[in-house]
Amino acid sequence: MNYYGAKDLAASFRTVRKNTITIAEEIGEQHYGFRATPETRTIAQTLVHIALAGKLQEQIHGVEKLTTLDGFDFMGFFQPMLAEEQKSFSKAQILERLTQQGEHFAQFLEGLSDNFLGERVGMSHGAAPASKTRFEMLLGVKEHEMHHRGQLMLIERMVGVVPHLTRQMQERMAQMMNQKAGA
Repeated sequence: MNYYGAKDLAASFRTVRKNTITIAEEIGEQHYGFRATPETRTIAQTLVHIALAGKLQEQIHGVEKLTTLDGFDFMGFFQPMLAEEQKSFSKAQILERLTQQGEHFAQFLEGLSDNFLGERVGMSHGAAPASKTRFEMLLGVKEHEMHHRGQLMLIERMVGVVPHLTRQMQERMAQMMNQKAGA
């Protein structure tokens, strides 16, 4: 019995994307060109990267329905995406892309069966592990976004914004302290 299926995966992805969009909204457009170090992406590039990230797994599992990654042209797939990250987009365009691509990917996830999610896909020669379930690979999109969202939350601090999740936690802590003081 699978306790975490396609609808759960889509719902959790939507939650992560909602929080990413909130961060993108809170950062002023004047900061979208900020990069923490010369070797890193700008805020705008990171957000475009996040918006595009689901395309690889959708190609593998939805379009080609691969059972092995042997022979998949990763560089041919990534080069147009990397070029897209380098283009200039307004904050509104990036927010629209995050919203549209996020919902598109969530709808893709919702349509998958438990049997399909349980299928194993062979990794490229020499990779460990030798295979992963489609579920694990698709879950990786959400994990990847959370990784970059953590970077963006730190960058928010660098440009003078307290992240919304931090503010919400601080509010809950203050309420608990007030309740404890009044008890």
